[in-house]
Amino acid sequence: MTGNDRIEGILRELRRKGKISLEELVKHLHTSPASIRRDLAKLESKGLIRRTPGGATLVEPLLYEPFRYDSVFQNREQHRAAEKRRIGLAAAELIQENETVGFTAGTTTTHVARTLRNRHNIRVITNAVNIAMELSNCEGLRTFVTGGFVQWAGSFSLVGHTAINFLNDVYMDKVFVSVCGIDVTRGITVIESEEALTFRAMIRQAKQTIVVADSSKLGMVTPALVCPLSDIHTLITDTRASNKAVALFTERGIDVRRV
Repeated sequence: MTGNDRIEGILRELRRKGKISLEELVKHLHTSPASIRRDLAKLESKGLIRRTPGGATLVEPLLYEPFRYDSVFQNREQHRAAEKRRIGLAAAELIQENETVGFTAGTTTTHVARTLRNRHNIRVITNAVNIAMELSNCEGLRTFVTGGFVQWAGSFSLVGHTAINFLNDVYMDKVFVSVCGIDVTRGITVIESEEALTFRAMIRQAKQTIVVADSSKLGMVTPALVCPLSDIHTLITDTRASNKAVALFTERGIDVRRV
């Protein structure tokens, strides 16, 4: 296994678990503790991980330090955190080098965006202040922020005419959308109409729309329509989604992936 392969393996395991021990990495990667320690030192110098006694963790809590007193976002982020982490990993595997991808604001799209921190030659467009912050120091990414205003505390979601005008001038290969609800009849919905309009503009400018939503969002309807189900290509959710719930979406031509 080459050094690059080991580093990819370390990051993959950390994304799955959040933290991991040196012994686990040695066993999983079939290499020596000395090699793992050198790789961890390289990753820490790049700001991708934080070494701990006997192992390593991802740096997510450190990246969120400016928002540590924002309990609204923190609480939303911790809801079904394990499922969102798995969804984020699966969604990021759909992103190819040299693509332009969009991320709407949301805790699940945040998990997708995090997995790109060691990727290269990808353009990112987002209306999420927190996502832009997390990706701002990544050499392999070019991150563009829409502008606009934050409508409600804890959302970090830029909305309004400035955001929409920005989006009207760009095109994306894929857009990843966080939602409050996805229903076979009512489509995908969020809470605020201004945010719905901004998300809709992003979807309109993308070749492919991928909804990332844990299974608690399936069948839910909230006040503001983003788009009908016919605008969605792929839904990535978790394994708690029942066969019956998934069938309702697959019957309408949506590629549903449970992870």
